[in-house]
Amino acid sequence: MSLGFQRAGYQMVAAFDAWEDAVRCYSNNFDHPAIQLDLSNVAIAVKEISGCHPDIIIGGPPCQDFSSAGKRIEERRADLTMAFSKIVTSIQPRAFVMENVERARLSKAYEKSRKVFVKAGYCLTEVVLDASYYGVPQARKRFFCIGTVRDHSDTLFGELQGLSSESRMSVREYLGNEFGVERYYRHPRNYSRRAIYSIDEPSPTVRGVNRPVPPGYPGHPLDAGKVTKDLRPLTTLERARIQTFPPDFRFEGSKSSMELLIGNAVPVELARSVAEALSRTLSTL
Repeated sequence: MSLGFQRAGYQMVAAFDAWEDAVRCYSNNFDHPAIQLDLSNVAIAVKEISGCHPDIIIGGPPCQDFSSAGKRIEERRADLTMAFSKIVTSIQPRAFVMENVERARLSKAYEKSRKVFVKAGYCLTEVVLDASYYGVPQARKRFFCIGTVRDHSDTLFGELQGLSSESRMSVREYLGNEFGVERYYRHPRNYSRRAIYSIDEPSPTVRGVNRPVPPGYPGHPLDAGKVTKDLRPLTTLERARIQTFPPDFRFEGSKSSMELLIGNAVPVELARSVAEALSRTLSTL
């Protein structure tokens, strides 16, 4: 999300995360400080972030408890949604952006957080965006709650609609033949779902795990082809490209950490679209 906002002309001043691997990766790619901090401690977080004097706060509280790939049980990580709302409303930036998986908008945690935002006087734009309509070769739906301190009168929603393309972006359209394959494997959550995709369509959602083709994969009627000897999953860095990270973005650490960093990220180009829509909206207020 930071890279997308930066590409849209925003000056990023600091970043905060509790996960050491995320902080290290961030520090390798940005010039501004990345600070390891447990944001569930609202008092300390407010003190640290206030010192940066942010005009806008952006973030994505952990989504595993809301995700269709997770247990769908709201536990401690869901509490970070509430922590985010308390941090924002304590600091009172001009605007904020909170991102999460699509189903998070129906969660109890978001319901409570939403009340905190509204009580603090924020006007909210709540929208689910499909990244494949915003310059990303991936069918990835994400929920955004965007708050401003003044009534935007649907301007922001209109700006987001205006930035949406008429058709979904395919892998080939964005990357050409960069991967050197026409088809690839993405392991399904269960075999009632397809697993073989063509580069002439958007990729499925990039998740935090990446598995090889299992010997017993039975195939699926909707697969983009048969199982062949040369069929392979995308590599870790190819998956980063699907997330629209540039080729020179540096990931390091264990393979599992890198896969999780990439799978948890907001696609860069989707973030840029949100940033541009917000910038245009704020210029009219």
